[in-house]
Amino acid sequence: MTMTDGLDIVAVIGSLRRESLTRKLVTALATLAPPSLRIELLGVGDLDLYDEDLEAALPEPWRAFRERIRRADGVLFATPEYNRSIPGVLKNAIDVGSRPYGESVWAGKPAAVLSVSPGALGAFGANHHLRQCLVFLDMPTLQQPEAYVGHANELLDPGGNFVDGAKREWLRQFLRAFEGWVSRQRIPLPT
Repeated sequence: MTMTDGLDIVAVIGSLRRESLTRKLVTALATLAPPSLRIELLGVGDLDLYDEDLEAALPEPWRAFRERIRRADGVLFATPEYNRSIPGVLKNAIDVGSRPYGESVWAGKPAAVLSVSPGALGAFGANHHLRQCLVFLDMPTLQQPEAYVGHANELLDPGGNFVDGAKREWLRQFLRAFEGWVSRQRIPLPT
């Protein structure tokens, strides 16, 4: 892929609920992305729970998930907060992508974390637990601006449009920073 093709970003959504605030926010966020940043939402609900025994007869959803992450230029993790941590489905997706040992699809992949909550803290606990996983996975992760999105239930109208221009612009700046981060982390492939 050349830079003129744009950056291929996978948004890994850590929520299963159809009406998830996290999913709605990332869907709206994708419309704010600069033209050079292509964001595809990737759900994690069809991934079997990680069990090393399944590697012998690799489940098709695992294979497809790993391949999609492998092709991406960067990963945007979007997570709600459950009990001051990340949801189990997101941790499972991380585990599926990190195995078998030595073949992690995450290694070296630039990342950013967006945590979403209807509460005031913006899923701060989930954000930092997720970052701890990303350190071990060797994923260079955008540090600034941090993206803790509180009161997410008030950000979008029923049509999925941002109702607050200042927050919309802040999220646009977050995406621009992520675009720059991924661009700086890319290692040109040998030709």
